[in-house]
Amino acid sequence: MKGKVYLVGAGPGDPELLTLKALRVLRTAGAVLHDDLVSPEILRLVPASAQLHNVGKRCGTKKIRQEEINFLMIALADSGLNVVRLKSGDPLIFGRAGEEIEALRRANVTCEVVPGITSALGAAATAQIPLTHRRASSAVVFITGHQAEGSEAANWAKLAGSGATLVIYMPGQNYREIAATLKSSGLASATPCAIISRATTRRQRTHRTTISELQHAPQLPAPTLLVVGEVVRFADPALFAQHFVVPTAGSTAQPALLTDSPSPAEGFQSSFEANQEPRN
Repeated sequence: MKGKVYLVGAGPGDPELLTLKALRVLRTAGAVLHDDLVSPEILRLVPASAQLHNVGKRCGTKKIRQEEINFLMIALADSGLNVVRLKSGDPLIFGRAGEEIEALRRANVTCEVVPGITSALGAAATAQIPLTHRRASSAVVFITGHQAEGSEAANWAKLAGSGATLVIYMPGQNYREIAATLKSSGLASATPCAIISRATTRRQRTHRTTISELQHAPQLPAPTLLVVGEVVRFADPALFAQHFVVPTAGSTAQPALLTDSPSPAEGFQSSFEANQEPRN
């Protein structure tokens, strides 16, 4: 009997942002194929009896080709295992889930998508940036800084003219080029921007700037998101006074605006691991 493949969103990093369904599916997995960006805290929730495969592709390096991932998912499901394809954020937003669903359908393998909190929403929440606001923006656009080879380039002028908040996934480190593109598309130089690195994790850092000053922004560690638009002005300025760090279990950072209390994620993981054989 064939197994089933679940395309599961792991959220932006904090294990407490997993959905209950994602946790249930992970608990019963026979094999898990995960991306590089899935946090170690979440991977520790995988049962010790399950196969664990790192199939990550990031920063221009590929440990495994997409076709090989598709083949592995199908082969494991054909062997009777329930397979979890675990992706950071939401699998249907810049997660190649569409390609994997097509491959599974061709192989007659049953699949189900378990949505997750996409990185843009996690980053905006921790930085307290409303992605839409009645006085600033009535729409939001998610766009990637990297285009697939041969694909049509984004119409930046049309996006900029829409007045929507732009959330740029994988913007890279060439902020000078991004700033030039945004300005040539019609956005004002004074338009505020926020760079958010490693959103919702203990290592989160943020930097607020404008399009004109974007080229001078610090090179924050990947993964990063770039939020562009007037809504950035509504963020809590205290969060951007310095590079902001979200304290979680094991973190020594203690910003004055946050209390020195145990992370909810610590209790979440401990309660699960109390009933689970530890993974080495």
